[in-house]
Amino acid sequence: MAQIEWKQEYSVGNTTIDHEHEHLIEQINQLYHDINHSADSATIEAILGDIQADISAHFAMEELLMQEAKFTEFEKHKEDHQLLLDQIHDMIFSFHEDPISGRELLINKVSDWFSHHFTSFDARLHEQLG
Repeated sequence: MAQIEWKQEYSVGNTTIDHEHEHLIEQINQLYHDINHSADSATIEAILGDIQADISAHFAMEELLMQEAKFTEFEKHKEDHQLLLDQIHDMIFSFHEDPISGRELLINKVSDWFSHHFTSFDARLHEQLG
């Protein structure tokens, strides 16, 4: 799995959100690095826990900003956030139950979801905020 590179198209035009997006990409890249270099399960679970906590806090902040801006797609965007949080929870559980297949699931899902979210939901947020 290739690491995610920050692209300007991921920007929503808000310095705080963009900084947090870059930080999440760094965390995901660290996760991939550790998986590809056979880090132990405890290390991977710790990174997953950090990602889950940071994403949850990021989404709360982003949703507050959307509400303040009266973002027209707030409900859809929030639903996508909840879907990701549920998927991360499921991936953490799957990894904990079976680290071997859990590694494969992480490699195949995390980067795709973020790239899709950044280029679709967050791109539309940028259009309204920009």
